[in-house]
Amino acid sequence: MSNIKFMVGGTSVNKIKTIIMGAAGRDFHNFNVYFRERSEYEIVAFTATQIPDIAGRKYPVELSGSLYPQGIPIYSEEELPALINKYQIDQVILAYSDLPYNYVMSKASIVLASGADFRLMGPKSTMLKSNLPVISVCAVRTGCGKSQTTRKVTEILKKKGYKIAVIRHPMPYGDLRDQIWQRYENYDDLKRYECTIEEMEEYEPHIDRGNILYAGVDYEEILRRAEKDADIIVWDGGNNDLPFYKPDLHIVVTDPHRAGHETSYYPGEANLRMADVVVINKIDTASPDKINLLRENIHQLASEAQLVEAASPLTVDHPELIRGKKVLVVEDGPTLTHGGMQYGAGVVAARKYGAKELVDPRRYSVGSISDTFVKYPDIGILLPAMGYGEKQIKELETTINAIECDLVIIGTPIDLTRIVKINKKSIRVKYDLQEIGRPDLKEILDQKIKDRR
Repeated sequence: MSNIKFMVGGTSVNKIKTIIMGAAGRDFHNFNVYFRERSEYEIVAFTATQIPDIAGRKYPVELSGSLYPQGIPIYSEEELPALINKYQIDQVILAYSDLPYNYVMSKASIVLASGADFRLMGPKSTMLKSNLPVISVCAVRTGCGKSQTTRKVTEILKKKGYKIAVIRHPMPYGDLRDQIWQRYENYDDLKRYECTIEEMEEYEPHIDRGNILYAGVDYEEILRRAEKDADIIVWDGGNNDLPFYKPDLHIVVTDPHRAGHETSYYPGEANLRMADVVVINKIDTASPDKINLLRENIHQLASEAQLVEAASPLTVDHPELIRGKKVLVVEDGPTLTHGGMQYGAGVVAARKYGAKELVDPRRYSVGSISDTFVKYPDIGILLPAMGYGEKQIKELETTINAIECDLVIIGTPIDLTRIVKINKKSIRVKYDLQEIGRPDLKEILDQKIKDRR
């Protein structure tokens, strides 16, 4: 590749050759809001991890802007050292989330050893400003309970008469040209946009509650469209990433089952340090020692934040069907994979209602489901509801139907039977946020709205 230059005051200057490391979310956002039309940079490539079938594609010209008329190639992250060497890269931007600190520094070391600078981008460079009030709901790890917290916030605001638009952290795993912006209002929209299981897990509960939801790739375009629908924007965060919009109230959810992770995962600790409100979720199932450790860490990192304690109580369709049965538990995929949890709502329900045995799905798994167990060996005897495309959804269905069990317990946020044909009896486990004590989210939101007025 030739050494591309741009002009400053009549002088020819080398462009800063850059690679953005990502997982089809934060990486695209950082490019859109910071790099897209800046001629002093040349974005040579994106690299991708975590999400299957992203590498080998291009960030399309419809999104890449006038400086990239051919689009931008997307490579596997494994190729990063070779790419730095081949294209004489000046800097590499890490732009994905829910990463242990040793992982981040390992990636930094790979980049530095290859000769490039390593960079993280913060809120000043990447947050957009809305014309409306913004309430963000984020977390210190995947699986803390952001979704039920977001739903609680929207219910409170709607009861006060406000029109709400929920904007969800990106999950653009299909054709990016068709996902520049998406508006969801009913189940037909899920089909129209060919949503993955992971997308449906986040979108369907909002649709069930009558919330208008936006997602996609270009979050400036998404924001301006959502502002026409609403009085208040609610940012529904993904993983433990920072908000894409500057919040007027930043709510951060924590998990005492993983106490200590709030000080050792990127960028979860940054979220906690920025928090206006910290929710300690799951206090009904966590040990007192872990709850106390979490409280101490919150006090150290976010002493000015308001603290809300909460539980995520379960409801089960027919709990009597569980007792004495051999059960397969299907849990939320990302919570088990990069979230690192070894159980979820389904396992809690199985134990609470007296299941005889949890069946190990690993020897029955096929295709990419088997690959998931290899990549994430700590999952154990649970089945993650992986479904990043039609082929993987079919492999999930094949795996479930091959397993010898009496009952399937579905602990995902969606009705999995709508998209997977299960050949045995199944029941759903649902959960919502329940605040315990004072203050609660309603009091905090009431005061915030009053102050803004």
